[in-house]
Amino acid sequence: MNVIIFGPPGAGKGTQAEFIVKKFNLFKLSTGDLLRNEIKKKTLLGVQITTIVNSGSLVSDEIINSLIENIISNKDYKNRMIFDGYPRNLSQAINLNKILLKHEQKPDLVIRLKVSLDVIKKRVTGRTVCSKCGKTYNEFFNPPKEDSICCKKEFLTKRDDDNIDVATKRFETYEKSTEPVLNFYNKMNLVKDVNGEADIDVIYREISSFLNIIEGWLYIITPYNYFFKTYTQ
Repeated sequence: MNVIIFGPPGAGKGTQAEFIVKKFNLFKLSTGDLLRNEIKKKTLLGVQITTIVNSGSLVSDEIINSLIENIISNKDYKNRMIFDGYPRNLSQAINLNKILLKHEQKPDLVIRLKVSLDVIKKRVTGRTVCSKCGKTYNEFFNPPKEDSICCKKEFLTKRDDDNIDVATKRFETYEKSTEPVLNFYNKMNLVKDVNGEADIDVIYREISSFLNIIEGWLYIITPYNYFFKTYTQ
């Protein structure tokens, strides 16, 4: 099955995606990871991406789509992907459907983690990282233990962009850009809303229940639905 997970920055998409990958043996497809991998390998495309990023510009949809198709066309990942952070806009969603259809696949489920701006602000501004061991905490929801030997207050650091203004802007950008994308997938009856403010384990169990149903459904019917074509033409 192919799963898409949505949620504003700070909603916990990455955490849930990692859980899902392990339980359902999926491949996590993150555009950020793909871009960083090209840069790390110093390919021709990686050099081009580095130049774009260093100039402060956004990497084009054309480059992103090319990287995405390289993964989708790989038979090792066929019908076992979770998309984290992609698609970000309607154009990318339409293109993703076309690429999936080209390789005889489709999206099976879209998970939307619903989190309020107030909670996002606390998650972002409260985030701290131990400079010694790298473990992440949150002063509001998950502070380090008082008797911690390593993660003492003097070793906790914050990222420069973990502030209210940045968190608010990212949230508003997410809401604006993903609304038409979610409407697109709602027309295909693929979207399932999950309370992203619940405990991590509760969120994981709810998502798993959806995936178990999809997995069983795909087992008894052909995985290639004719109706899917109508959304890609």
